[in-house]
Amino acid sequence: MDATLPFLILYACLSALLFFWDAKHGLLPDRFTCPLLWSGLLFYQVCNPDGLADALWGAIIGYGTFAVIYWGYRILRHKEGLGYGDVKFLAALGAWHTWTFLPRLVFLAASFACGAVVIGLLMRGKESLKNPLPFGPFLATAGFVVGWDSLLAGR
Repeated sequence: MDATLPFLILYACLSALLFFWDAKHGLLPDRFTCPLLWSGLLFYQVCNPDGLADALWGAIIGYGTFAVIYWGYRILRHKEGLGYGDVKFLAALGAWHTWTFLPRLVFLAASFACGAVVIGLLMRGKESLKNPLPFGPFLATAGFVVGWDSLLAGR
């Protein structure tokens, strides 16, 4: 049996769990994001050791990028604009998809979120802007899109 399959199943299960958990509760618990991050690094250690450095940089850059956004917004506005679970989730996705796919992943997630905001505005008007919008489902969806594309391309 190919060693890749169990890792991909774990990735899919944890990402789907994070998608639904954040959509329902507005939280991305460490008990799900941390195993996703570590399994991504372990995946590269076991299945593609040459890509381990890129995966590690993906985790670092993913975490760092969203941490800067999180803290910058919090300092300027004195409230959260992005949950810290999103910071850790992007680090985990960076570990899985490597740093090279982070710009595409974040762009897709932001595009999906913007689409949801537009749909909310069309359906409910400005009232829809009063509720926080969990970003985890959009990160998870972008991760699946990028992952699917990578699988098809054989990367």
